[in-house]
Amino acid sequence: MIKVNLGLCIGCGTCESMCPDCFEINDDGKSHVKENCSESCCDLGDIVTACPVAAITVE
Repeated sequence: MIKVNLGLCIGCGTCESMCPDCFEINDDGKSHVKENCSESCCDLGDIVTACPVAAITVE
Protein backbone atom coordinates (compact mmCIF):
# COMPACT_ATOMS: atom_id res chain seq x y z
CA MET A 1 0.00 0.00 0.00
CA ILE A 2 1.31 3.43 -0.99
CA LYS A 3 0.76 6.32 1.39
CA VAL A 4 1.44 10.04 1.20
CA ASN A 5 1.87 11.84 4.51
CA LEU A 6 -0.05 15.04 3.79
CA GLY A 7 1.55 16.73 6.79
CA LEU A 8 4.95 16.37 5.15
CA CYS A 9 4.02 16.74 1.47
CA ILE A 10 5.02 20.06 -0.09
CA GLY A 11 3.35 19.38 -3.43
CA CYS A 12 6.54 19.58 -5.44
CA GLY A 13 5.18 17.13 -8.05
CA THR A 14 8.21 14.84 -8.21
CA CYS A 15 6.13 11.73 -7.60
CA GLU A 16 3.50 12.79 -10.12
CA SER A 17 6.13 13.41 -12.79
CA MET A 18 7.76 10.02 -12.10
CA CYS A 19 4.50 8.05 -12.03
CA PRO A 20 1.42 9.94 -13.25
CA ASP A 21 -0.55 6.68 -13.20
CA CYS A 22 -0.32 6.58 -9.38
CA PHE A 23 0.10 10.15 -8.15
CA GLU A 24 -1.67 13.45 -8.69
CA ILE A 25 -1.54 16.88 -7.10
CA ASN A 26 -5.04 17.71 -5.89
CA ASP A 27 -6.73 21.05 -5.26
CA ASP A 28 -5.15 21.16 -1.79
CA GLY A 29 -1.71 21.37 -3.44
CA LYS A 30 -0.68 17.98 -2.03
CA SER A 31 0.10 14.68 -3.71
CA HIS A 32 -2.50 11.94 -3.48
CA VAL A 33 -2.43 8.32 -4.56
CA LYS A 34 -4.92 7.61 -7.33
CA GLU A 35 -7.53 4.96 -6.56
CA ASN A 36 -6.70 2.90 -9.65
CA CYS A 37 -2.96 2.84 -8.96
CA SER A 38 -1.27 -0.45 -9.70
CA GLU A 39 1.77 -0.69 -7.46
CA SER A 40 3.59 -2.54 -10.22
CA CYS A 41 3.25 0.30 -12.76
CA CYS A 42 6.38 2.15 -11.63
CA ASP A 43 9.46 1.81 -9.46
CA LEU A 44 8.06 2.92 -6.12
CA GLY A 45 11.45 2.59 -4.44
CA ASP A 46 12.85 5.28 -6.72
CA ILE A 47 9.85 7.51 -6.03
CA VAL A 48 10.16 7.08 -2.26
CA THR A 49 13.84 8.01 -2.51
CA ALA A 50 13.17 10.97 -4.81
CA CYS A 51 10.61 12.63 -2.52
CA PRO A 52 12.51 15.58 -1.03
CA VAL A 53 10.59 15.49 2.26
CA ALA A 54 10.16 11.70 2.66
CA ALA A 55 6.37 11.99 2.51
CA ILE A 56 5.83 8.75 0.56
CA THR A 57 5.91 5.31 2.13
CA VAL A 58 5.15 1.84 0.83
CA GLU A 59 3.84 -0.76 3.24
